[in-house]
Amino acid sequence: MRSREQDFSRWGERTKAIHAGEFPDPGTGASAPNLVMSTTFVVDADTSFSVEGMGEEDPFVYTRWGNPTIRQLEEKLAVLEDAETAVAFASGMSAATALLLHTLKAGDRAVVSDVAYAAVAEATNELFPGLGIEVVKVDTSDLDALAAALQPGVKLAYVETPCNPLLRLTDIGAAAEIVHRAGAKLAVDSTFATPVATKPLRLGADFVLHSLTKYIGGHGDALGGVLLGKAADLVPLRKKTSIRLGGTLSPFNAWLILRGLATLPLRMKAHEENARKVARYLETNPKVTRVIYPGLPSHPQHALAQRQMKNFSGMISFQTAQGKETARRFAEKLRFIHYAVSLGHHRSLIFYLHTEELLATSFPLATRKQRDSWKAFAGDGIFRLSVGLEDADDIIADLEQALQ
Repeated sequence: MRSREQDFSRWGERTKAIHAGEFPDPGTGASAPNLVMSTTFVVDADTSFSVEGMGEEDPFVYTRWGNPTIRQLEEKLAVLEDAETAVAFASGMSAATALLLHTLKAGDRAVVSDVAYAAVAEATNELFPGLGIEVVKVDTSDLDALAAALQPGVKLAYVETPCNPLLRLTDIGAAAEIVHRAGAKLAVDSTFATPVATKPLRLGADFVLHSLTKYIGGHGDALGGVLLGKAADLVPLRKKTSIRLGGTLSPFNAWLILRGLATLPLRMKAHEENARKVARYLETNPKVTRVIYPGLPSHPQHALAQRQMKNFSGMISFQTAQGKETARRFAEKLRFIHYAVSLGHHRSLIFYLHTEELLATSFPLATRKQRDSWKAFAGDGIFRLSVGLEDADDIIADLEQALQ
């Protein structure tokens, strides 16, 4: 029986992560998902040459339109997010760009988190205003500011929670009510949370976005992205935007991400356990001046995190008195924690983000209140630590020897 014909509603997250979207190969009986690398498929003589006539259940024609391995990944992700359907992309940024280009046109207005993934921030600073789309940047954790920004003409509000790199949260349920009252749709980048922690569609969001490169793939070896939501929204997006722009996920990457996704609930449990221990250690280290982790009572939105997140993830932000000097020490002295960008991998990664540089490039915050919020979380600079799956005591020991 194909996965889509089964009812997963009463199954646990681990069972869904392993079995949703997958089925034994009808020809060979193979238990594991096949990797189908073919770019084209043999079809009958009545097959349309245009994607306009394509249905979601039609046979495969061309891999940019659809592919068996990619489809299995999409079905698994849709089950995990309680979504009607999913559209996979070559990267998380490709998914974000497709959503914005599909939803907005010249003369429209979008409200976007003033702190979000840097490429999204930069694209909405420059690319989309250049297309005649008004973009208003708002601290979406401030619900009054969000409501005030939702003026006539707003089609989409785009939030990221927890946001990268501050780990500041947005109340998704409250934001959805405000956005929908204004006649707009709400998109939530839930990459840091993952479906294990938060299911934004249950809380009222219209779209969920993930960078599959991060926790969902989990091993730092495959780029990918996904949009999830209602079929009425995403079937036209697949035809009109995804297929035409060509940001197609490689079937090989889809296969790698499928392998990683099967262990997502187990990995997120371990990431959270490690991060709790590391965050508590950092709070006791005299060279660390501030620790931001949603699972700590010291997080200013800890109560919201407890309501909205079933898992606090493996991301920690922290400050030191001399950030740049500490960054150089980390890059030189860390033994197995990699001084590198990205996050959500099985190995621990750390990187320093300097406030002056970021406020001049990715996040040119418009108001004093926004800048004050940034400073409250990041100070003059912030370390983003993606806690991996190594032994927590070893991660702590590596940080300790580099901080000395």
